[in-house]
Amino acid sequence: MARELEAYAHWFVAPNPSSGGHYMTVTLFAECGDTARIARDTATVFLRGAAERDLVYDARLVVSELVGNVVNHALPDGHLSRPGGCRRIDVTYKLYPKWLFIGVRDEDSTPPLLPQGDAISPELVGELTEAVVPDSGRGLMIAQRMAAAVWWTPEEGGGKTVWCRFDLDGGAEESPH
Repeated sequence: MARELEAYAHWFVAPNPSSGGHYMTVTLFAECGDTARIARDTATVFLRGAAERDLVYDARLVVSELVGNVVNHALPDGHLSRPGGCRRIDVTYKLYPKWLFIGVRDEDSTPPLLPQGDAISPELVGELTEAVVPDSGRGLMIAQRMAAAVWWTPEEGGGKTVWCRFDLDGGAEESPH
């Protein structure tokens, strides 16, 4: 796995001395066949020994969904696109004593459509589930269910970052899911 990560990603891990946290940024490319898997694997490596097993699984799922959204939906802004160029994805992990933040940056300034409320009414769940599940927005809906908070920020030079916050034990108050 290490050799594969070196081939497809550039990563940097360093403590943030002023906060007591650690961070890592990985640059991936949407056209790589295993981009989402590599993002999941980097989450595992970054969180190994620092987080509970359930948090690692949740972080892997969320980062996979967010990276998958970029691979399947993001189109670079006109000034960022290059003929024959690959679409860049920067995945940032920031681990503090109380929180884990995951940010997935792409080159498309179009705001994500963050789901509002429940997509499926509880009384419709059952035999008709496939008929009532939305065709798009499921990745962000999963992220909203797994993380304590999900939001996005526009980037100064174009593109955007979708952020997720996970509360660690002893962290922020429990948020309803």
